[in-house]
Amino acid sequence: MPLSLAPIAPPLSLHYLSREGGPHPAALGAVQFGGTPQPDCALQIATPLLGQATEALELWHTDQPVRSGTLGLLHYAMSDDLLFGAICIPDTDSDVGQYPGGGYDPLRPSLLQQASEQVYLAVFAALESLGYLHLLRVWNYFSDINTDTWGMERYLQFNIGRQDAFRKMARPFLVDAPAACALGTHGGGLNVYFLAAKVPPLALENPRQVSAYFYPDQYGPRTPSFSRAALATLPGQRWLFISGTASIIGHQTQHAGDVRAQTEETLRNIAVLLTQANRAEDSQDWTLAAVQYKVYVRHVADFGVVRAVLDAQLPSAAVRIYVQADVCRDDLLVEIEATGCLPVPSLPEKTP
Repeated sequence: MPLSLAPIAPPLSLHYLSREGGPHPAALGAVQFGGTPQPDCALQIATPLLGQATEALELWHTDQPVRSGTLGLLHYAMSDDLLFGAICIPDTDSDVGQYPGGGYDPLRPSLLQQASEQVYLAVFAALESLGYLHLLRVWNYFSDINTDTWGMERYLQFNIGRQDAFRKMARPFLVDAPAACALGTHGGGLNVYFLAAKVPPLALENPRQVSAYFYPDQYGPRTPSFSRAALATLPGQRWLFISGTASIIGHQTQHAGDVRAQTEETLRNIAVLLTQANRAEDSQDWTLAAVQYKVYVRHVADFGVVRAVLDAQLPSAAVRIYVQADVCRDDLLVEIEATGCLPVPSLPEKTP
């Protein structure tokens, strides 16, 4: 007799949707890009969409029962297998100034640095309190990411606060750090959302690149705390979270000023991470067609070139949305993240 298995309610699915399509299914978490803030979204990210749409929902859906609540500033929703959380500290946009005499004073952290530490301490406290101990993926958005204030670029300030929280909570900020991205917005404060699980993911790195957490000192007093990608296993599913990826080889930006070449280099880095995922799973399942893409373009004028490159190199059915946002280095013109879900291979049938 074949082995009979009860159907598993899908733990998670990802959809990029337009509000123009009418009502949407209840979500584990929903984030809006562009448009007017809506009360049914965990966060509204002040990044205009590029193309015909004016706003889009990033909808994380589950067929499992969902319980939601708040822990301080953090809003969360959880199923049996996953935790979605979101937090915003709205007043970080006003954090502009310089210390007397210039330079950076580590004893007087900026508001953004303090906010990023506060956010991550709140995230880790929620993981401990709710029992989902392992971060899978984190998204970070804040304004003026490349602007120098208080003696240091704001992205570097954010990295200090983030890593200080990782250190205080004894969380892995080098090897086994979660997949992540950090993008610049048109305001809206510091917005962070995340997915966490009860089972740890497998962190992946790109052999073409120095791991971000091992960057040399020229990238700030604290290195970025993220892995290039992460593989996560949920009941019946395999998830691949590819972090924000750009035109970097080793630790250096490639093709400065050339958005076409940067986009092509970024796709090569994504292809390498797909290969790394296949190697980790001893499969050939992860392909360019198996993931969805969120594409961040610094300059609106570059959108046509970026889209043309992706249209030429990605399968036509591959879902992708385009967002106008600043990238974490001022010489990077495009960044792409990718997320995919595949079924767990079925068990062979048992015979008597």
